[in-house]
Amino acid sequence: MQELTDKIKSLAETHLKDESFFIVDVISKGVSGKTKFLILLDGDKGVNIDDCADLSRKLAGEIELEDLIDFAYVLEVSSPGLDHPISSKRQYIKNIERRLKVKLSSETIVEGQLRSVSEDEIVLATEKKVDKKKVIEETSIPFSDIEKANVLVSFK
Repeated sequence: MQELTDKIKSLAETHLKDESFFIVDVISKGVSGKTKFLILLDGDKGVNIDDCADLSRKLAGEIELEDLIDFAYVLEVSSPGLDHPISSKRQYIKNIERRLKVKLSSETIVEGQLRSVSEDEIVLATEKKVDKKKVIEETSIPFSDIEKANVLVSFK
């Protein structure tokens, strides 16, 4: 199944509108006697429902043309959403200035505003209390220490 999932990802990448779009992941799972392929599409400036529908139509046509899948399946193209963890450097860059919740491999949770992304790490602006005052401190976190990172929802 992994080989088929990889093939679907490769096909999806050939049908992206332009270089500002990218595939975050392709997830396959069994659902009601069918296999569901969930393609997570993202873009440097976000994606909308039309972007997802466009990729879905093109990808479905290609899968049928190549007779790639010979069993019952469902194809869904969606944006990753806020509940899906950040999984690539490109997604971190896209989310600079947004607040993140980062779970480290040490089980520590760090929350703060994403300030920058380099080849090896991210920098978060975190709040600390010092003598009853809030102090902003920049914290560097190597990618190798990050177990999971999510964008926090802000209603401001």
